[in-house]
Amino acid sequence: MQLSIVEIAKPADANVIIGQSHFIKTVEDVYEVLVQAVPGIKFGVAFCEASGPCLIRHTGTDLALVEAAAEAAGAIGAGHVFVVILGNAFPVNVLNQIKSVSEVCTIFCATANPLQVIVAEQGGGRGVVGVIDGSSPKGVESADDQAERHAMLRRFGYKQ
Repeated sequence: MQLSIVEIAKPADANVIIGQSHFIKTVEDVYEVLVQAVPGIKFGVAFCEASGPCLIRHTGTDLALVEAAAEAAGAIGAGHVFVVILGNAFPVNVLNQIKSVSEVCTIFCATANPLQVIVAEQGGGRGVVGVIDGSSPKGVESADDQAERHAMLRRFGYKQ
């Protein structure tokens, strides 16, 4: 078995969700839940087909994000893995809807941070072992940090 690290390239202001499902229908079902979740959402989704022609299936509402998702999926190259690149929405807006898609098995990450995917390769197949999401902690938050966290969540409208 060979392990490798795949850097995920995405637009600077985009968020990415990477998961695994079990069926080619994933592309259409994820598209449907995303457009229903956020009016006017911009995204790209790509799915690595694991049998038959083994194509990277793709769709979305923004060509550049579709291309970024297909490129990321191709770089990962693991069967049944899907990549969603969000342009004007956050994972918190769509994650539960994606998880509710019947063929979705797991979500590896949802982030705007720099992202690396750890991939194992064996006998012509590839699989995701895990992800490296962002940076390591630099300390424990202070009372001032807690106050800023509370204020930020309210500025963004997530808390009242």
